Amino acid sequence: MTALAAPWFSPFDPVEQDITNRLKPPAWRDASGQLHPLGTDHLGRDLLARVIFGAQPALMVGFAAVAISGVLGMVTGLVAGYFGGWVDDVLMRLADIQLAFPFILLAIAVIGVLGPSLPTIIVVIGVSSWVVYARIVRSAALSLREREFVQAARALGSRDGRVLVRHVLPNAFAPWLVVATLDMARVIVIESALSFLGLGVQPPTPTWGGMLADGRVYISTAWWLATFPGLAILVTVLGINLFGDGLRDTLDPRLQV
Repeated sequence: MTALAAPWFSPFDPVEQDITNRLKPPAWRDASGQLHPLGTDHLGRDLLARVIFGAQPALMVGFAAVAISGVLGMVTGLVAGYFGGWVDDVLMRLADIQLAFPFILLAIAVIGVLGPSLPTIIVVIGVSSWVVYARIVRSAALSLREREFVQAARALGSRDGRVLVRHVLPNAFAPWLVVATLDMARVIVIESALSFLGLGVQPPTPTWGGMLADGRVYISTAWWLATFPGLAILVTVLGINLFGDGLRDTLDPRLQV
């Protein structure tokens, strides 16, 4: 909610520079009396505004990349688990190849060719993260295809596509949703790491990883530059993980007392 309403939560422009007021500590007030709760950075930009606006690219990458990888993994897992045989073998060998390829090398290669941008990061992370969804959905489909209600639907003449969509998919959706929720936290960390390395969204757009990269130079003289973006990543990832754990407990009847 804060990321969506960033212009209303922050009274400052996250990219507006004021060199005369650089590296001001938290709770500092400028000449006009305006409070900078988290201080200013090395270019005089309000740090709170940059932390708030930095949530936008992180969450956008998180949602979009998880959507891409989740859909790819779900389709692959359903087809592999339901049909089995050579289809399962081919798709799972592709998954093994994907797992064997280092993600950072793929990211550097693709970003080096296409250039660092938000759409490029989303595509790279989304296309490289489908395997875990495929394996989870495949294991569920392998079990569900032998269940009585699936066998009954096939005996009544339902086509494979209808059986997959009406019977297998709804029962495999719960574990997929839990994995997607937990994976979103991982994607946010990856996006921050790429931005820290200079391979993510480029300045002047504020990103948490980019702010960490700027703040590491001043870690001994201006600790707040790296501390508050790091805390933003920590709180966001922790909150998503806790939500994912609660969602797992809610959707898994085996964990209910």
